[in-house]
Amino acid sequence: MDNLNALVVFVRVAEARSFTAAAERLGLTASAVSKSITRLEKELGVRLLHRSTRLVNLTNDGTGFFEHCREILASVEEAERTVTLAKASPHGRVRIQMPVGFGRRVVMPALRQLSLRHPGLVVDAELSDRVADVAYEGFDAAIQIGQVSDERLVARLICRLRFTAVASPEYLAEHGEPATPDELDQHNCLAYVSPLTGGYRPWEFSHNGQTFSRRVSGRLNVNHADTLVEAAVAGMGIIMVSNFIAADAIRRGLLKPILTGFVAPGPKVYLVHPPSRMISLKLRALMEALDEAVAAFGQVLETKGA
Repeated sequence: MDNLNALVVFVRVAEARSFTAAAERLGLTASAVSKSITRLEKELGVRLLHRSTRLVNLTNDGTGFFEHCREILASVEEAERTVTLAKASPHGRVRIQMPVGFGRRVVMPALRQLSLRHPGLVVDAELSDRVADVAYEGFDAAIQIGQVSDERLVARLICRLRFTAVASPEYLAEHGEPATPDELDQHNCLAYVSPLTGGYRPWEFSHNGQTFSRRVSGRLNVNHADTLVEAAVAGMGIIMVSNFIAADAIRRGLLKPILTGFVAPGPKVYLVHPPSRMISLKLRALMEALDEAVAAFGQVLETKGA
């Protein structure tokens, strides 16, 4: 293999699953990219990609080769950084994927500050509630809530969510305030519909050292937390959402926390990224910005030491 350019082209095609998208990212023509992959396959004596008119997928041989290529290119990047680290500042493109609610309220303000602080950085952010395949899709990092199942990734704890049950003062004045989770059966509880499972997210409670959950659903159930808050503010029922989602409405007196002595601790939030012997400057800058953003929320989010 004459140089590393063929590996770079292959990795970009595998990440984008498209010759055209990879060509745009590399500043080449799609024909040049296709020819580079063909030469590489001929040199290796194996087929790396399944080609179709709409999509490019890795073969079994290609999948293994892709992982090795990413490690090789990461090592080259690290070697370059060791030479220039003393005078370098974060620069280049960083791709991050995150859940919509946490991304909008917590991460995006951090990314805006990150861009102002480091003008050499370009941030590509995807907000969606899916669990991304970070390594395969070419993300530098992702925010994941709850247990991280991909053992290939490094998981760094950012914080732990706090949940709260809330309702509008008008709803509580008309229907009364439940004193225990058992009394929720007498109320209209609006559920969050998980986009991953299509089911309703259970409400977790804790009392006298015992943790238990209740599955609730009301006359309106939505897969968007901000919309649930709007429905609760309108007096439609009780909701349970992350504190950072409801914080503004609570502060303005539009929603009132209830059952505060029963709500259980929420899930942990992680920044996940592919393993590397040395964290890149841009990823380190991202971590610092996230830590500052979480600290700015105070008691709304439990910090790593909580």
